[in-house]
Amino acid sequence: MSIDVKDIKLSILDIGTKLQENDVSQTLEDSTERIQLADELGYSRYWFAEHHNTANQVSTSPELMIAHAAAHTNRIRVGAGGIMMPNHSPLKVVENFSLLEAMHPGRIDLGIGRATGTDHVTAYALRQSKEAVLSYDFPKQFDELLSFFNRDFPSDHPYNGIIPIPNDGNHTLMPAIYMLGSSTGGVQFAMSEGLGFAFASHLAPHLATQVLRGYRNNFKHSKHFTEPKGIFTTILITAETDEEAQYLAGPAELFWARLHTGDIHSPFPTLEEASNREYSPAESAARIQNKDRFIIGGIETVGQKLRHIAKETMVDEIMIMEYYADKEASQKGYRLLAEEFNLKGTNE
Repeated sequence: MSIDVKDIKLSILDIGTKLQENDVSQTLEDSTERIQLADELGYSRYWFAEHHNTANQVSTSPELMIAHAAAHTNRIRVGAGGIMMPNHSPLKVVENFSLLEAMHPGRIDLGIGRATGTDHVTAYALRQSKEAVLSYDFPKQFDELLSFFNRDFPSDHPYNGIIPIPNDGNHTLMPAIYMLGSSTGGVQFAMSEGLGFAFASHLAPHLATQVLRGYRNNFKHSKHFTEPKGIFTTILITAETDEEAQYLAGPAELFWARLHTGDIHSPFPTLEEASNREYSPAESAARIQNKDRFIIGGIETVGQKLRHIAKETMVDEIMIMEYYADKEASQKGYRLLAEEFNLKGTNE
């Protein structure tokens, strides 16, 4: 099946970035305003990430963010991008997301990650087991998660008698399930079990086309999805002109340059700080290497790029990471994109 690039859906990934002028409460309030705007403008879904032990990100518990956001919106799908399974019990994830689906039927997404989303010490604090931190038991966790949702453990399995949540008549309390990936690993689970798949191109831009095309061509029909559902995720900054977009992208570029030179705890840069920054040689090299992690440009430039990406990767949905350092610029950017891609018309 071919992709009609005229009908690209757009979504947003919120990693909970705390701006320097904001406290945590204001960061969360801004996030709520942003998802309400996305709901109004016709965006398809809004996901929250899971990160731990960071100085700049407050999205540590996607389940709580989802419950709040879904209660303050009307139409848009809300989900986790994602739940980092090594930090969680499969049973507890199923219980949480079954409840969310019961609260907001047909609007909940569960994105599953294979990594911890944090450092080893924090992973130990989360799991309380050195053996668990050092082992790779995602396949087992993944099988248990799906079996709890499907209620299809073998009769002799010790978990067969566990009821995650009572049956709800004709409505199956199961969210739409997606695998997350930035390599060739996660996509294998998505293809074999017929799940949706979201590729983090900002982490591995050179693999995006290959992996997403492979997912589409090797997808197996399932009870979860009858056809492949791939999402291309990227860091995108747009404005009315290329020059303005480049200025607005300064903080994100500086932030990522710092990450790649070992500075993981500095506050998210302001526009003024990024504009006046004299990059060190190491930061300059990192900035050049990071170039393909971003899509930056005026709305016409960005519109052309996104349509090209959708065609190349064979997806009909692109998810934008929230990386603006200015609230008004962020809202304007999302309005420009909604108009460029006629999101309200697509979702009517």
